[in-house]
Amino acid sequence: MRPRGHTIRNRLLTVMVSSDLQRLLPSLDEVPLALGQVLEVAESAIAHVYFIQSGLVSVLATSGRNRRIEFGMIGPEGMTGFSAILDDDRSANQIIVQGAGTALHMSTAALKCAMLSSITLRSCLMRFVHVFMAQAGQTALANGCAKLEQRRARWISMSHDRFGGGDVGVTHDVLALCLGVRRPDVTLAMHLLEGEGVIKSTRSRISVVDRDWLTPSLRRY
Repeated sequence: MRPRGHTIRNRLLTVMVSSDLQRLLPSLDEVPLALGQVLEVAESAIAHVYFIQSGLVSVLATSGRNRRIEFGMIGPEGMTGFSAILDDDRSANQIIVQGAGTALHMSTAALKCAMLSSITLRSCLMRFVHVFMAQAGQTALANGCAKLEQRRARWISMSHDRFGGGDVGVTHDVLALCLGVRRPDVTLAMHLLEGEGVIKSTRSRISVVDRDWLTPSLRRY
């Protein structure tokens, strides 16, 4: 289904100059994003890039021993395909859907062709890569210096933003993967937050009750 102007909810697309958006529109198709869907595989060719419309995807660093940890997340503010933007054809990381939604996707070849024809489009996408790298740096800092409760608060806050302030649709298994901890530790942490009246949590959904409580904890690390 071809996207029309009023259906574009991806903020990266909406901030582009009109001529660049029009350059991309013929190649964009709307597709569903299913929970657990893998959008990129580490060291594999990138066939498509995805401009997220709704939902949440995680960017995961992986090792040969099947260890994974999240170092970045993308919601309706951005897109996948960093390697393609940087003129490579293979992904350095795994990208997986952690919150179901929709995206506008296009072939990597079409994106590269559009970037070659527009300096302003290249500049816009490179700025997004720069912003994502800044986020990844802060995530690395949190992973190395922050306590689990601070990392948990940071993750919930960032996810809450990307779900538009609504409920965060995520399982405890996913949260454990993203934080690099055991699932029982996540379950205990969720119970503690519920006891404080900060969230309401089920196996697959987190409702933020007191967003202001989460924010100060992010400043302590």
